[in-house]
Amino acid sequence: MEGKGWIRRGWAPQVLILDHKAIGGFVTHCGWNSTLEGLTAGVPMVTWPLFADQFYNEKLVTDVLRVGVEVGAQEWSRWIDNKKVSVKRDNIEKAVTQLMAGEEAEEMRNQARALKEMARRATEEGGSSYSDLNALIDELRSYRS
Repeated sequence: MEGKGWIRRGWAPQVLILDHKAIGGFVTHCGWNSTLEGLTAGVPMVTWPLFADQFYNEKLVTDVLRVGVEVGAQEWSRWIDNKKVSVKRDNIEKAVTQLMAGEEAEEMRNQARALKEMARRATEEGGSSYSDLNALIDELRSYRS
């Protein structure tokens, strides 16, 4: 597969990678930071939660925001536990195909782009996140003696 794809081991600049025009989808464990990074990049996601709040974040991405496809993880697991396989390769293939091809995939891409734009507007001057952060800073300053 020379020239097709790239595998990066170790730390990677995820935000920069997700923002690249060649990225068509993101396989995520649904940690809160990764979820926000995928949403603000406007990238649809294949969700593969492992534990804790990641299962709730998956429901947000797939059922509420409708920008993701589940691989079917149903129970807590660990990447390093080679004896326990909670997701089968067929489920992964099906999820990636559903994310990348067809009418539903196009709807997810459109929704992901719309969410990216909403996030951009929220962080601009006058946007909700911008205003809320400034309000927090002002309140904290008011407690100085």
